Amino acid sequence: MSRVQLALRVADLEGSIDFYRSLFGVEPAKRRPGYANFAIVEPPLKLVLIEGPAGEPTAMDHLGIEVETTDEVHAATERLSGLGLFTQVEDDTTCCYALQDKVWVHGPGREPWEVYTVKADAPDATSIHPVGVSAQASCECGVPAGLSEEGAVECCR
Repeated sequence: MSRVQLALRVADLEGSIDFYRSLFGVEPAKRRPGYANFAIVEPPLKLVLIEGPAGEPTAMDHLGIEVETTDEVHAATERLSGLGLFTQVEDDTTCCYALQDKVWVHGPGREPWEVYTVKADAPDATSIHPVGVSAQASCECGVPAGLSEEGAVECCR
């Protein structure tokens, strides 16, 4: 089963968890410091909440499509590359408390999209990117050397 992912950066993580628990009628599937996610069956949605700065309004962090297998991630990479889109592959990356394989692309408004599969749970949110950029625990990464900001792929962003 594939499902769309919406990752939001929220100032009030506990208040947001309470709100989305009420809205969708489900408990979070995963909770960690500064992080929670909901695996919603109907509508099929992976809602990710990432704690942001206090007092800031909620903002879209990134979008994604969660798939079941690495083969599906590789097929998406081939398809998107074949369409001429810049793709950034991250295999065996630890991000958002999960070991993942993923590919990133950016929409015309620079909105980041990932197609990913979760391979295993992980004890932390950090990530080491294939281009050598270390992520911070909040899954924020910098622009890798040699890539423009438009071409940069940020973990969980």
